[in-house]
Amino acid sequence: MIDLLKAPPKTKTRIIGHLQGAEPGPVLVFFGGIHGNEPSGVQALEHVFSKLEKHASQVTGNVYGLLGNIPAILQNRRYIQKDLNRLWLKEEIDRIEHCDATDRSFEEQELYELLNLINQLFTAHHQPFYFIDFHTTSSKTLPFITINDAMINRKFARQFPVPIILGIEEYLEGPLLSYINSLGYVSLGFESGQHASEEAKNNSIAFFWLAMISAGAIQKEQVNSFDAYYTALKTSASRNVNFYEIVKRFAISPEDSFNMEPGFHSFQTVSKGTLLAQLNESHVYAEKKGILFMPLYQPQGAEGYFMIKRIPTWILGISAMLRRTKADHLLTFLPGISWRDASKTQLVVNLNVARFYSKAIFHLMGFRNRELDKHHLLINNREKAARNHLYKNSPWY
Repeated sequence: MIDLLKAPPKTKTRIIGHLQGAEPGPVLVFFGGIHGNEPSGVQALEHVFSKLEKHASQVTGNVYGLLGNIPAILQNRRYIQKDLNRLWLKEEIDRIEHCDATDRSFEEQELYELLNLINQLFTAHHQPFYFIDFHTTSSKTLPFITINDAMINRKFARQFPVPIILGIEEYLEGPLLSYINSLGYVSLGFESGQHASEEAKNNSIAFFWLAMISAGAIQKEQVNSFDAYYTALKTSASRNVNFYEIVKRFAISPEDSFNMEPGFHSFQTVSKGTLLAQLNESHVYAEKKGILFMPLYQPQGAEGYFMIKRIPTWILGISAMLRRTKADHLLTFLPGISWRDASKTQLVVNLNVARFYSKAIFHLMGFRNRELDKHHLLINNREKAARNHLYKNSPWY
């Protein structure tokens, strides 16, 4: 049992590194260690910033590497009291900002310090921002990207030779990147592999350089190992560049006894009836055939596993067209659907009237679903907040 009155001293500084380029340009902000038991991203950032200075004359803009949950990193734990990657909700942030420091948990203090630093970056820079959060998983996995499905995120994520997962923010409350995406900036999570593996560290290093190039912070010709980085990442991902969406989250609580059956890995197809886990001495079986995602093999966590499905390319094309033409405004002509207020960023769906509408329709148009109560669904338009104008001159846009 951790003595919560004895926090580990902060022997690590928040800023792993910062490089200011020779000319103005994009601002890239990389996070490592938001979960303290995921060292690969931290190690990758320490490595690249030890090498980055020699490229100073070739870099445009600013590049930052930031540590996440320092107390948890020092104890090699996912978190000490609360999951730092579940606290970034408006109500929580307002409370944490205005409460006394002595009343904050360890993770709430980490959020407070990170938020102040992020706000300082917004004040200091007025160029396009890119926020990239390095993570790893407790199971074996292909490297992959997770994004909130705004078109600027989707377009930027396509620059990398790895699979892309949509919709995770509908199943997780309070991730850091959901907060940043709500401010309109490009933000993505990169899951580089299994915890503490050398491959995960190397994948994060490769991703760092590809992100720098894709954002226009450095030219491809100036990174001698570009081809090697790209090929290594593509090979590690088994040449899988598909889009997927999450269709099921198997939630667990701290009071549950959950044990995943051994040998499963992300992107593994499982048949209906496959024994997946033990929950409180009961068996958990796959309800239908599907693709397993992020099975849990660590003590801390609120998700036993997810299930995902591949999104056909033609669906992605229709989705992009509907968003370009702002077809979401037609939804309010349907029975049971209305704007929540004059800002027209949220729709309320009366499930008593519109119970037969598919969530997939809302996903196509860029909406994120949240239940208000058992009779009403609140859906937020991801595209309304997107600062597309900041990225129009970017090489990937």
